[in-house]
Amino acid sequence: MKSSPQLFNNVESGKVRLMPMDEAGFGRINKPKNCWCPLGVRPVVPCQYVREYRYVFGAVDPCDGESFFLIMPRCDTECMNLFLQKLSEAFQNDYILLLADGAAWHTSNALKLPPNIEIFKLPPATPEMNPIEQIWKEIRKIGFKNELFNTLADVVDRLCETICSLSNDIIKSITGRDWILNCF
Repeated sequence: MKSSPQLFNNVESGKVRLMPMDEAGFGRINKPKNCWCPLGVRPVVPCQYVREYRYVFGAVDPCDGESFFLIMPRCDTECMNLFLQKLSEAFQNDYILLLADGAAWHTSNALKLPPNIEIFKLPPATPEMNPIEQIWKEIRKIGFKNELFNTLADVVDRLCETICSLSNDIIKSITGRDWILNCF
């Protein structure tokens, strides 16, 4: 697997989009999750604490399920600028209202906003207002439950597979909140 950023998008052009965005870390450290086993049997779940991560920057459109994800080595202004540039290129005929939390790299003075993107900041400490948080939970549930990864490249491979498995219908069903759908 290459160490360069991994890009995923599914785009239909020509409209104004409200796109919740955020980033999430995925790595070799894992936390045991619930699982099924026969009555009276205690399950054995692997666990490791290797602190190696990659970060997924993502934006989704709850109205039609279109999405854009970029796997990056870090969460910082440089990576955010690359994400914004690639998002702008992917949706070049659209105007994007990007819904973001108050992370330092979302509000940095060095942030380079493309002309077709505007960032709207969510109130502090309100992750429940950002529907993409549920996408991260879904990715963890279907791709990272109770599994160990030998290398960071294995994590990135699984992340790529899992992101590609998310259909537009799944994204719409997870992120399509009434307050968003009624506005658009």
